[in-house]
Amino acid sequence: MSSILETTMLVCFGLSWPVNLMKAYRAGTTKGTSLFFIVLILLGYTAGTAAKLVSGQITYVLAVYIFNFVMVLGNLLVYFRNRRLDSQREG
Repeated sequence: MSSILETTMLVCFGLSWPVNLMKAYRAGTTKGTSLFFIVLILLGYTAGTAAKLVSGQITYVLAVYIFNFVMVLGNLLVYFRNRRLDSQREG
């Protein structure tokens, strides 16, 4: 039951990342985006993934952690793309 609840929490958070990724890409700017927040979320998903690996709980929940990590990593890459676009517009 705890795995189901944990997965539900991860899916609820995880559904927002692809939407945020597309929104940030289309916006083409870092305005309103926090690098610190993105890095903290990545660290959180890294810790969750590590906890699953260390405890030996290799289940479908691990796949959800990895999916969320990849989506947030995509947001990080778009952040740096958008920062470059911001610099080009200012320069």
